[in-house]
Amino acid sequence: MTRLIITGTSTDVGKTIATAALAAAAGATGRSVAVCKPAQTGTGPGDPGDLAVISRLSGVTRTAEFARYPDPLAPDTAARRCGRPLLTLDETVAGIDELADADLTLIEGAGGLLVRMGEFTLLDLAQKLAAPVVVVAAAGLGTLNHTELTTRALTAAGVPCAGVIIGSWPSAPDLAAECNRTDLPAVTEVPIVGAVPEGAGGWTPDRFAGTAADWFDPDWSRRYLG
Repeated sequence: MTRLIITGTSTDVGKTIATAALAAAAGATGRSVAVCKPAQTGTGPGDPGDLAVISRLSGVTRTAEFARYPDPLAPDTAARRCGRPLLTLDETVAGIDELADADLTLIEGAGGLLVRMGEFTLLDLAQKLAAPVVVVAAAGLGTLNHTELTTRALTAAGVPCAGVIIGSWPSAPDLAAECNRTDLPAVTEVPIVGAVPEGAGGWTPDRFAGTAADWFDPDWSRRYLG
């Protein structure tokens, strides 16, 4: 059993699509995959959330969500606004433990590493699970600072960073993106282990799942995805 936590350097950096790509790549090896999104915000009851996107693109059907709030805010803020109890670390860990029979469990956070999921942050969850964290980063200006802040927080907490994934690699990268692809590993001391093509979330499931494995470093994939 392997667990990977997926965080982003901010919101809207491609975390959900990167999680779908990881799930598809692992599933292509024959491994059983489960995906957990502890807290979903900005989505009403019965509406499709991030897990629906991941399932559609990757084909993974085993998913778990523990809390859902209608306002598109940090989960703890959204919970308070609608008068619901905050998600706790213990109940989140217990829910993830129920997925332990899967070969690989992917756990997608909300926003960045220190966003409050409830009474805890994703960093707290990573420490509790002793699980490595994959950081999804943007390609353009600002990503060096945001990514290094995230990886430094992981290092300070004693949590291993499994790698950096560029969440949306442009079809025509500009100078900043090209330089960042070289500079990110240098400033973070963490390798870039994958890059998701820009717009891949709009592809057909067959095309997405059929090519996702090609977006990741093969040696890294063998270690973490099977």
